[in-house]
Amino acid sequence: MSSDPLSVALLAGGLATRLRPMTESIPKALVEILGEPFVAHQLRLLRQKGLQQVVLCVGHLGDQIAEVVGSGKYSGLQISYSFDGPRLLGTAGAVKNAIPLLSDPFYVMYGDSYLDCDYRAIAAYFLQTGKTGLMTVFKNEGRWDKSNVEFHNNQVVDYNKSRTTKAMQHIDYGLGVFRKAAFDPVQEKQSCDLEMVYRELLRKDQLAATEVFQRFYEVGSPEGIEELEMFLAGTLER
Repeated sequence: MSSDPLSVALLAGGLATRLRPMTESIPKALVEILGEPFVAHQLRLLRQKGLQQVVLCVGHLGDQIAEVVGSGKYSGLQISYSFDGPRLLGTAGAVKNAIPLLSDPFYVMYGDSYLDCDYRAIAAYFLQTGKTGLMTVFKNEGRWDKSNVEFHNNQVVDYNKSRTTKAMQHIDYGLGVFRKAAFDPVQEKQSCDLEMVYRELLRKDQLAATEVFQRFYEVGSPEGIEELEMFLAGTLER
């Protein structure tokens, strides 16, 4: 398989409060899944999908991630790091901080997500649209997390993580594709959430969307960890 020219910003800087007390001493990326840190499973998946360049956006206990992962030689990936610094920058602020290290366009992936989807097909569709950003969505119907996207006719109609409606049957899947210009409104070294970037692109009619049909897995909760372990072990009923 030839390599994917797009890099991925992997957001691994959060506090992981839902996993405390475990994450008071280790970052979420290093939570053990079937005998390996979660980030090892993530990186292996990205390599299998043809990605080559990963920028780990780290904050809380980020030095531990860098120590474990290193430059990526063991994973076959080119890995670099973007550190938040003295204050956490949030998901969009962390991407803004990493812009000099990223390709244009690039993927953004949440650091607690395991997404077994066709990355290249998603990027190819994004490039066809001519838009500035793309959100992948999944028809969640409130099953695995709170649905937060109203999606009709291959378009995001509304997206709001805090004020959801009955019309929202889809969820932000956890993988985006962006041109660097999407982050121009984000102030340097200021905390900002990716939701703001998505909503601003939607307002400007610059947000493409594509539906993914493979469910997402995550390690943001004890239940999510259990399901991911069952999936990776091949024992989860599909």
